[in-house]
Formats: sequence, C-alpha cells, structure tokens
Amino acid sequence: MAIGVFGGTFNPVHMGHLRVAEEIREDFRLEVIYFIPSHLPPHKDTETCSFSGDRLKMLEAAVKGNPFFKVSDLEIKRGGLSYTIETLKKLEGRFNDIYFIIGIDAFVLIDTWYHWEELFYHTNFIVMTRPASGSLNVPQMLPESVRTRLTELQDSVYRHESGKTIHLHPVTKIDISSTKIRALHREERSIKYLVPPSVEKIIIERGLYRS
Repeated sequence: MAIGVFGGTFNPVHMGHLRVAEEIREDFRLEVIYFIPSHLPPHKDTETCSFSGDRLKMLEAAVKGNPFFKVSDLEIKRGGLSYTIETLKKLEGRFNDIYFIIGIDAFVLIDTWYHWEELFYHTNFIVMTRPASGSLNVPQMLPESVRTRLTELQDSVYRHESGKTIHLHPVTKIDISSTKIRALHREERSIKYLVPPSVEKIIIERGLYRS
C-alpha cells in the first residue's frame, strides 16, 4: 500500500494544502494521504501552534467526504515536540511504501531536522516545487552528505543510497498561508474561499485567532 504523509501545523488547514494534496495523490496514484498535524513543531513558535485539538478538528472537517484523505492524531497523542523520524518509524510497520510530502523550501533545510540523515532510510520524498522553480538545481542546494548519496534516475527523480526515491514535483501555486488567514481573521476580515466553509465555521464558533 503506497501512502502519502503530509505533516504540518495546519493552523489552520486551507485550500492550498488540500489542492496540492489532491494533485499529488492523483499524480502518484497514492491509495491515501494522511494529514498529520504536529503537536509542537521544533521549528516554529509554540505559541502560534497552540490549539492542537482545534487544528485536528479543522483538518477532520476539511477532508470529510474525500475517501482518499485521512487525518491521524499520532503526533498530537504522542505529545511533546513532534519529530518526523519518530512518526515515520511508527508508520513504516503498517505500510509498504511511504511518500513524505514536503515543500521545497523546507526540503533544502532538511539538515536542520532532528536525526535528519535517518529520514532517507524510512521514506521516499515528494518535494513540492513551484512551476517557476523547475530550473533550480535542488541537489546542489542540499547538504553534501545527502548530495553525495544521490543518483539521478531521470529528470527530477533521484535515488538515495538507501533505495528510497526523491521526486521533485511541480504543484499548482496557490498563494495562501495560514499566517495570512490568522491575520485576516484577527482584523475581522473575511477568510471565505481561503479555507473550506466547515473550517471557517469552527474558527468562528471557537473564537480562534482573535488575539
């Protein structure tokens, strides 16, 4: 079973997250994509990543009705700082093929992640690129200890010495950010069409992001 793993704070989840996940699921013929909201991400301000229960509920509401999207509370239940390597080790016993979905900006900083070298032995990567970034030489932007372990299989597809693959994959550029959504709502401006209606309803009812 080939699955996608899409991690993040999802604070809140928005239409950009959902659209790129749908494109990747279809392009790679993944059986399901698991959205996994972090509890406390090591790279972000913990204050802006609060409301873990609300973030989980918003994700569940956003994917409802899509049989190919599922939400996992694995990292929230585990508590503490959310380390991707721990999540992947937990999942790999259940699934044959795991594809970790990550943006290009985060991927080129992979050497700042906890036990980052191990990641390449536990998952394939789908690196989301913007159409305009297609000419970037991503391998040259990676740490040397990763770069020297890659073999180019074909254009934009690489194999790590572990046997796992790295796919540089362009997705539709949708200029939406969770930071912008929180700011708009705090200023009492509309967030319609940036998030699903079910997510907007939860934000309003729970009084999220007002201060």
